[in-house]
Amino acid sequence: MHYGRMPQVTFVTPAGDSRTITGGIGQSVMEIAKRHGVEAIVANCGGSCACATCHVYVDKAWREPVGPPSADEADMLEFAFERRPESRLSCQIRLGPVLDGLVVHLPERQS
Repeated sequence: MHYGRMPQVTFVTPAGDSRTITGGIGQSVMEIAKRHGVEAIVANCGGSCACATCHVYVDKAWREPVGPPSADEADMLEFAFERRPESRLSCQIRLGPVLDGLVVHLPERQS
């Protein structure tokens, strides 16, 4: 954690390529992905937790700080392609100092 700077998120593709993006406190992981052209994040519903097209896998080291999905998010994750225990909707992960350095893995495709 690096307090005093903007939080960074690293997106890892299924091929293992990674891209680190800086976001603002309170922004969702989906918002910064869309703003910076991360193609694997489709976000059809625009971040209202009404689809599963911003699905990501939270890296094992970050699962506890990110926390579990809400009941509504868990319901939407039922529609995610290849859902796993570490699956989350990136629209529901809000950046803050504790998530500086967050790593998420992108699925092969969105549902």
